[in-house]
Amino acid sequence: MRLNKYLRNCGIGSRRKVEELILNGRVEINGVIQKNLSTQVLPEDHVTLDGKPLVEIKELVYYVLNKPEGHECTHKSHKNEKTIYDLFPKHPPLFSAGRLDKDTTGLIIVTNDGEFANRVIHPSQNIIKEYEASTLEEIQIAHLSRLKKGALVENSEVKPCHVEKLSKHVVRICVKEGKKREVRILVEKAHLTLTHLKRTKIGSLALGDLPLGSYRILMKDEMAKIFQ
Repeated sequence: MRLNKYLRNCGIGSRRKVEELILNGRVEINGVIQKNLSTQVLPEDHVTLDGKPLVEIKELVYYVLNKPEGHECTHKSHKNEKTIYDLFPKHPPLFSAGRLDKDTTGLIIVTNDGEFANRVIHPSQNIIKEYEASTLEEIQIAHLSRLKKGALVENSEVKPCHVEKLSKHVVRICVKEGKKREVRILVEKAHLTLTHLKRTKIGSLALGDLPLGSYRILMKDEMAKIFQ
């Protein structure tokens, strides 16, 4: 098995993260640093990450989380930092399929299946993400027109797939680019002050009435909805 696939099977993370770990020289096979992504791992090999042994995960798990505000989508880097992984059992190792920033709430998928996570976040899938943005100002037609025009995010033009006013202070925004903080930037460029941002859909998979801070198992028949 290729080394990068082996690491994903160990629940280390998405393909991008796994490749970074290998290229940065943090992975060893039988005590030798390996930087070749296609190095083959044999059944008798001893693979380590930062000196810690890795073992393939036999049970794959999939969760839908209603992410609360104030939780990072990264594993702890500071002692007092709250992360989404604090909300889950300590085993098996988990990671998120994509991220929501610290102050954004709503739908996120958490799993230990690197292949599945990579499919969810890969641009080729063109998966639409739906957000509800609450604003300080009352939303006017001019605001909606400006939102629809898009904005420059990470040196690329981002234009929403759909913009719809839900109430005086709430607008639905659908995007598929997956750029960092793209919805926040779109709202800011429309001269609106964001008071709250919640993701409500990934593809056709909806958050529904899952309580804030709670998670549930993502059923197999629901997985297809993500790619619809």
